Amino acid sequence: MASTTELTARQKAAVIVRLLLDDEDQLPISELDAEVQALLAEEMAAMQLIDRSTRDAVITEFCEQLERIGLTFPGTLGATLELLGQQLSEDATDRLRRAAALSGRSDPWERVAALAVDRLVTLASSEAVEIAALMLSKLPVETSSEVFAGLPRERARAVALAMSMTGAVTQSALQRIGLVLLQAADSLPRPAIDSPATERVGAMLNFASSDLRDAILDGLDQDDADFAGGVRKTIFTFRHIPERIAPRDIPRITREVDNAVLVRALAGAKDNDAEAAIFILSNLPQRLAESLRGDMESAGAIRTRDAEAAMGEVVTAIRKLVDAGDLAFVPLPEDGETAA
Repeated sequence: MASTTELTARQKAAVIVRLLLDDEDQLPISELDAEVQALLAEEMAAMQLIDRSTRDAVITEFCEQLERIGLTFPGTLGATLELLGQQLSEDATDRLRRAAALSGRSDPWERVAALAVDRLVTLASSEAVEIAALMLSKLPVETSSEVFAGLPRERARAVALAMSMTGAVTQSALQRIGLVLLQAADSLPRPAIDSPATERVGAMLNFASSDLRDAILDGLDQDDADFAGGVRKTIFTFRHIPERIAPRDIPRITREVDNAVLVRALAGAKDNDAEAAIFILSNLPQRLAESLRGDMESAGAIRTRDAEAAMGEVVTAIRKLVDAGDLAFVPLPEDGETAA
């Protein structure tokens, strides 16, 4: 049996790992460098028996070393970028990942897989068919399916045929192709503003008064009907509740809105908004709907400004539920969307 003074640092590490394996089903050993994993396995294979006092001494030494640690860092670029999160700009993050990939310190395919689908479609359409086939073979199945579906039919056919010839590619060649794709992706133009113009205009019109919104959309119809149609698809206001919200979700939404606000929104809804008020009331439990109708009658006339503010709060509550994943909009039909 070995004593603690006879054990090397590697053997002590093997003892700690062996002890941890008794308590843990899985250890993140695979996250270590391949060489370190191999050395650890070799040490464990060469060791046999350790007496209790030696075991306890190794544990004590290990715990003392842990207590002396004041701060730890991730140790890899990927883990560091994950730790920093949104503290770095997208450009800085991309530059660091690209530098790591080019230097061989990280797998370029991890960054390729993280590219947006539209950029991957552009790469698959512009690069050589063989490279596009390798890219689709290397990407996660869900992502490669989206990219493949976005290719023109003839290009998709050629890429599918080329995928049958990707089995013999070597690891070094795959690494070089990953770097080529990264460089090609970096050369693609990136808009300074990420969100489409239709979404930005739609987001602004969501909180505009109904008169202003209608006037702007009418003007857009005259100047650029296609753009106006795209804007209409992104708009969601109180009047869109019947077409975008499932009846079963109405009770959930009303629970998120203060009762006084809900009463003002329902009582003040006129013209195109009145249909939304009827839709809400008709999909609530009967007793609750009757209570709200009584409160609406007691509220009397609601000023337009107050009504629009209350309807805006209802819409905000809906959007918060959607953003949190607790609610989903009913998809718009492909053709013949209703006007905003």
